[in-house]
Amino acid sequence: MRGSNSTINSNILSPTKLKLTIFCFLFFCLVFLTVRSSFSSSSDNSTNQTLISYVKSQKCPLSCTKIPPSLSDAIIHYATSNITPQQTAKEISVTDRVLRRKSPSNFLVFGLGYDSPMWASLNHGGRTVFLEENEGWIRQIKEKFPTLESYLATYDTKVRHSETLMTSAKEAKECSSVVDPRESRCNLALKGLPKEIYEVEWDLIMVDAPTGYHDEAPGRMSAIYTAGLMGRNREEGETDVFVHDVDRVVEDKFSMEFLCQGYMVEQEGRLRHFTIPSHKARLGRPFCPPPKPTSDLIN
Repeated sequence: MRGSNSTINSNILSPTKLKLTIFCFLFFCLVFLTVRSSFSSSSDNSTNQTLISYVKSQKCPLSCTKIPPSLSDAIIHYATSNITPQQTAKEISVTDRVLRRKSPSNFLVFGLGYDSPMWASLNHGGRTVFLEENEGWIRQIKEKFPTLESYLATYDTKVRHSETLMTSAKEAKECSSVVDPRESRCNLALKGLPKEIYEVEWDLIMVDAPTGYHDEAPGRMSAIYTAGLMGRNREEGETDVFVHDVDRVVEDKFSMEFLCQGYMVEQEGRLRHFTIPSHKARLGRPFCPPPKPTSDLIN
């Protein structure tokens, strides 16, 4: 009989134990969710504070999230115009590779045109300055692209005098002296550019002007020579110089003579790329280093 009574009592107590079990389970679930919620909130707050601290440490103004005017001008121009840059895509890519490595940088361009917004945009965050021989053209481009920085450059040379200028410059010791162009006694040095041009150490210089396709044009003799002199005269580092239209006699001969075949990095189409090191940082450098094998330079 005791066996039966024990079974009956066990059956009677089962509902009570079941309720207690359910209550305990719900209680522990509630505690778990409360702790988890508290931990998650603390973690989120910690993450948010970390992100806020990081953003503040970058000192990034609100404007850094917006497209700069130079870039928006370039996008609109090339999206709505049939006018394309004078250089080919492969030629442009030579300078673009250097800008990707060096920008933001100081970029001096001899020439002003419809490709100027492209150069300013590729050097985003840096300073891009354009030198132009035609004052009326400067006004016309500024009306269309007011954010571009450009200055008037005057030249007293003629393409028809290029051979005489080459001969005299090769013979003159003054033309192999590394000084500020304003102080140079070489007849190829440009001394009348705006003072802003001489006060900057240019990381890149593009020679794509002045006009040089006829005998009475000023030609690029002085621009090429002065670009090389600016690179040599910097305190330290190096200047990448690009010369366009090297299929023409002046650009070909003057770039090889005064930018030096030994400083030439590559040639793509009608564009040559030279890297001119500072001659002040290491005294005793020859004006031109030993030449390189031509096969290593032309793509």
